[in-house]
Amino acid sequence: MAGLIRGLDDAALRDRVAQATALYFLDWSHPVSGMARERSGGAFGYDVEETVCTGGTGFGLLAQIVAAERGWRPRREILDRVVRLLGFLETADRFDGVFPHFLHGSTGRVLPFMPGDDGGDLVETAFLMLGLLGAAAFFAEEPSVTARIEALFDAVNWAAHLREDGAVMWHRHPDRPWKPEALPIRGWNEALPVFILGAGSQSHPIPAASYHDSWARAPAFRNGRSYGGTVLPLGPDWGGPLFLSQYPFLGIDPRGLRDTYADYGAQARAHALVNRHHCLTNPQGWAGYGPDCWGLTASDDPDGYVAHSPTEDTGTITPTAALSSFPFAPDEAMPVLRHLHDDLGGRIWGEAGFVDAFSLTRDWVAESRLAIDQAPIVIGLENHRSGLLWRLVSGRPEIRRGLRALGFSAPYLDPARA
Repeated sequence: MAGLIRGLDDAALRDRVAQATALYFLDWSHPVSGMARERSGGAFGYDVEETVCTGGTGFGLLAQIVAAERGWRPRREILDRVVRLLGFLETADRFDGVFPHFLHGSTGRVLPFMPGDDGGDLVETAFLMLGLLGAAAFFAEEPSVTARIEALFDAVNWAAHLREDGAVMWHRHPDRPWKPEALPIRGWNEALPVFILGAGSQSHPIPAASYHDSWARAPAFRNGRSYGGTVLPLGPDWGGPLFLSQYPFLGIDPRGLRDTYADYGAQARAHALVNRHHCLTNPQGWAGYGPDCWGLTASDDPDGYVAHSPTEDTGTITPTAALSSFPFAPDEAMPVLRHLHDDLGGRIWGEAGFVDAFSLTRDWVAESRLAIDQAPIVIGLENHRSGLLWRLVSGRPEIRRGLRALGFSAPYLDPARA
C-alpha cells in the first residue's frame, strides 16, 4: 500500500491517500485497548508503544468507520474493534466520567499529560465522544453497542468542570482545586464541541450561558479583519493553527451552521484561505512554499512540537493542514495533495501515509506520524467525497440538542428535514 504510484487521477489519488493514512489506526492501534497510540515516533520522553490518546482515539474511530464504509476492512472487523474499545473505556481511569488526555494502553491507568496534569481533560473527552457517537450511528443495528456508548456519554459530568463564574475549565482533578493560573476554555479554538456536547447532555449539562458569556466573550473570539482579501469571522490574528477550525468540524457538519456569532462553514473556509495566503506571500522566504505546498498547523518540528501558524511560522509544512481542508477548500487543497505525493513522496510518504511534517529549508523530515494529524486527513477526504461522518455524527440527538440549546441553526436542524 505504501509504494508510490504517480499519475493517478484526482479521485483515485485522494482515495489512495485516505486508505493508506487509515492504516495508522487499522494496523497500529493498541492491541489490548484498541485505543489510538499518540504517535509513531519522536517520543519526547514517553513510551510510544503504551501511550494512547483520548482525542486521537475519537478521531481514529471516525477514520475506521470510513474504512468499513469503503470496504477497506470488513464491517464486522471494525465493529469488533469498537466492542473491544468499549470494554477498555468502561474500566479505564475517569474523573467524574471525564477521561484524561493520555492512558496506558494495556492497563487503562492515567498517564500525566505533563507534571501535575493527571486528571480529566474535557476537550479530549469531547473528541472521544464525537467518535463514539459516530460509531453508535454507524452501527445502529447493534443496540447493545449503542447503549454502552450512550452510557459512557451520560457518565461525563460536563458540569463538574464549571467554575463558579460559569467558565468551563479544560483540565480537572477532583482531589485538587484549580490553580490560580488555570485557564478556562474561551475564544475561538478547537474546543467548540465541549459546549455543544455539554449543552446536549441530559445527565450533566453545561448551561448555555457558559457558551455565550464566557466562550464567546474572549478577546480573541471575534475577528472580522481581512487577510489577502478574505474576511476571517473568528479567531486570533491570522487565524492561528488550522486545527482550530478543523477539529470542531470533523463530525459536526458546518454546512449552513450559524449562530449569532458566525457562519461556521464560512469560518472554516476563510481560515484555510488565510493560512494559504500567508504561505503564498511567504514573508520569511521559506523554501518550497507555494500554491502546491501550504498548510500551517500544530505538529512536530525540527525544534520539538510547535503550533505552526502565520504568526508562528518556522518553515515547517504539516500535510494534515491542507489535506484536512478538503471539505472547505478542495480546489486549493488538491494541488498540495498531488505535490506531496507525486513530487515529494519519495521523502515523506510511507506506511500510514505522509509523515507528520517536513521543512525543505532545513532539510528535515519528521520521524513521526500523530493520531490527531493522521485521522483528520481520512475524515476530511471522506467528508469532501460523501459527507459521511457529518451525517452520522450530526444526526445524533446529543449533537442536535446541544446545537439547538446554544441557539444554532442549520438546514439539518430543521424538523421538516429530520
